[in-house]
Amino acid sequence: MAAALSSGLTMSRLGEELYISKPKISELLSGKLYPRWELLHDVAVVLGVSVWPLYRLWRQAALETQNKSRAWIEKSSAARGTMMATRATPPMELSAFREITEGGYRLYAGVFLTGCRDAALEETYDQLWLSWDQALASHDTRRYAFTVLRTAVMARTPHIDGRPEFSEAAFDTIALQTASDVGEAAEQVAESMALFKAMSRLPDNQLDVMVLRVLHGMTHEDVSHFLGQPLPRVRSDERHAIRFLEDTLSPPPPAEELEDTVSPPPPDEEPPPPAEEGDQP
Repeated sequence: MAAALSSGLTMSRLGEELYISKPKISELLSGKLYPRWELLHDVAVVLGVSVWPLYRLWRQAALETQNKSRAWIEKSSAARGTMMATRATPPMELSAFREITEGGYRLYAGVFLTGCRDAALEETYDQLWLSWDQALASHDTRRYAFTVLRTAVMARTPHIDGRPEFSEAAFDTIALQTASDVGEAAEQVAESMALFKAMSRLPDNQLDVMVLRVLHGMTHEDVSHFLGQPLPRVRSDERHAIRFLEDTLSPPPPAEELEDTVSPPPPDEEPPPPAEEGDQP
């Protein structure tokens, strides 16, 4: 737990506060065993961590990554009044930030996720709730927050060879929605899937720019604001991405084809015959 490591409390002191042994604290901080909520709740109280977002994150992780049953979750949290924590509200600045960003975050997450998009969004804002002071103190709060969102989204996105697989988004593009017939739609799907496969090979920053520019039609200024990146950086990322996609989707023809298309040079002309004596001036 980052809060424990940054609190200044030693493991011995934390153990004394919680009435548990130092080895147990070490085991908790190592992440080797998924803690019961009873223990995590007491640690949060000692460290002054907001209980409600931590509980939501703990519960979601138990279901998604730890394969814990709902019965285990309820039993683990029954001894602590988790319902009391539901009365807590996030900081006012975070609530305002969510109102501004949630629509765009939902669009971005929807490119990569279908059924678990909302879970990724809730995790994002819960993580921001727990680290809002760090977000405000960062160089750019928008960049900090988008990094949290991207982490939550990519953790749920299928990957092939280390790159995100999001071809399902081919069925939700504007071009596909406006296709006039079945043949055109099928062709558009094929083109979109080829584009998305190529896009998945882009560096992270370039991929994010192209997702927002190509799939959602954002302006450069909107993308800059959304990602918390300087406008020149956004334009540069787009130029490099477009160059890569053009080379990937429309590679130059093989050398042998170039030879077939190039006209052969004209044959060497014979030298003119020598002038006769009568032709001399």
